[in-house]
Amino acid sequence: MSKYHLHIIRNLVTAIVVTLFFSCKNDFDEVQKVGVLQNQPIGEAKAIDLKYTEFKEDTVRLIANLLSPKMLDYSNRSFAFNEFPEGIELKIYDKNNNQTTITSNYAIVYDETDIIDLRGDVKIATHEKDTLFTEQLYYNQKLEWAFTNEPWLFKRAVGPLHGIGFDSDKEFKNFQMLEMGGEFELDN
Repeated sequence: MSKYHLHIIRNLVTAIVVTLFFSCKNDFDEVQKVGVLQNQPIGEAKAIDLKYTEFKEDTVRLIANLLSPKMLDYSNRSFAFNEFPEGIELKIYDKNNNQTTITSNYAIVYDETDIIDLRGDVKIATHEKDTLFTEQLYYNQKLEWAFTNEPWLFKRAVGPLHGIGFDSDKEFKNFQMLEMGGEFELDN
């Protein structure tokens, strides 16, 4: 084969390889875009005012009212969740229509586990004027149980309590503290 024919074959092979290289790059860019899109929320809601109600004996009772400036819906993920990046205000009403208010700067709700993760200036204020402050609090909706391993302050009528880590039922009746301090009343 002559040098001329080898030169043409090399140029042709080089052109094919370069074409394949650039076409693969474009395909790779498209694959990267698909990955980014899968990480985006499937939905976004603004100015949420969601009311949970219960119907009994021809009456409607408000159970809870969720307020949030923004919610991102990630139900397109294998481990689905809803994110509230600008915080929440949740008002919960008991059977006597007494209100407990929960606020935080950020919240995330995991669908499969029914765990709510509240973060940043978490505050729970009961109708009895008892107030819990912490930086992070988890709430298990199935068990109706709250817990944290973070420092906390619980202001109440008989004196404040503080510590690091606790577990409690939703009404703070069965309250288990890990490291604690504060003012205590003891019954004899």
